[in-house]
Amino acid sequence: MRINEASKATGLSADTIRYYEQAGLLPPIRRDRSGHRWFSQDNVDWMIVLYWLRKTGMPMKVMSRYAALVHAGDHTIPERRSILLQHGKLLAARRSDLDRCDDLLAYKLSAYAEVEKGQRDDDEERDAVERQDRPEDRDGHLGHGRRTVLERPGHGVGRRG
Repeated sequence: MRINEASKATGLSADTIRYYEQAGLLPPIRRDRSGHRWFSQDNVDWMIVLYWLRKTGMPMKVMSRYAALVHAGDHTIPERRSILLQHGKLLAARRSDLDRCDDLLAYKLSAYAEVEKGQRDDDEERDAVERQDRPEDRDGHLGHGRRTVLERPGHGVGRRG
């Protein structure tokens, strides 16, 4: 398939595909008689992997190393696995941070809903946040047993707005 078809199949722009090829993330791409790239299904499958690795926030430097290892063969599987395990740890930390952000948003939306209903005035909402007057689990943490952004000193979240 040509680059425009590969782009549709992978979710990558044609420019990104060209960049990945130039950067060495793709194996050599076959060309037709007129010099146009011709992508195999294997090429498309690999580009989908690259799409998702990038979507996870994997840096290009790490993606390049990972791609080089993949192209080098199965003897590199232990190092590839190590790269993915390390990246998985980074994703878990990001997921935890996003969960805490989600908890904060849910709390703030609930507080605003109470203000809009007239159940609290703005000063009461601010005081409640400062007291950390919110739904808590048995460990004293907001939702799912996680610490929240509100509990981190020095961030000023929740004082106003």
